[in-house]
Amino acid sequence: VQLQASGGGLVQAGGSLRLSCAASRGIFSRYRMGWFRQAPGKEREFVAAINWYTGSNTYYADSVKGRFTISRDNAKSTVNLQMNILKPEDTAVYYCAAQIRGGSYYSRGDYDYWGQGTLVTVSS
Repeated sequence: VQLQASGGGLVQAGGSLRLSCAASRGIFSRYRMGWFRQAPGKEREFVAAINWYTGSNTYYADSVKGRFTISRDNAKSTVNLQMNILKPEDTAVYYCAAQIRGGSYYSRGDYDYWGQGTLVTVSS
C-alpha cells in the first residue's frame, strides 16, 4: 500500500485547508484511515480517523473536534481532512496512515502504512 498526502501549505489563523490522501490499492475500503501530525520537537499525535466501508464511525482528537472533518471516498481510494478555523498550534507535518490489522484508532503503533507527510503552517 502506498499513501500520497497532499494539500498542505501556508495559511493565516482562522483560515482553512483541505488535505487529501490517495491510496494505491483497490482494497482501500477495508482499511481504517487516520491522520496524525507532528510538530517540531514533539511526538507524532493522533488527529482523526475514519472506519472502513461506509465511514460511519469517525474519531477526533479533542484539540481538533468541531474544527476538522475527516471523510473518505472508497470509489476513489482517498481520505480527506477538512481543516477549518486553523490555529498556529495546528502547525505540523500531517501524515495519513492506514490500519489493516485492527487496533486502536488513536495509537500510531497500530497503523501499518504511512504516507510521506505534508506540511501545514498556520501564521498568527
